[in-house]
Amino acid sequence: MRELVSLQCDQCKRKNYTTTKNKKTMTDKLALKKFCPFCRTHTLHKEGKV
Repeated sequence: MRELVSLQCDQCKRKNYTTTKNKKTMTDKLALKKFCPFCRTHTLHKEGKV
């Protein structure tokens, strides 16, 4: 039921994190504010393909 997704930085476009999400209950794309070690700031990370 849960699917593996990666979180991609909105500024530098690098894949920094992986997480899981339930596709049945959460149909929209996941977007979280996380720390990007390459940008060295907290940026928005959006869901991408693994």
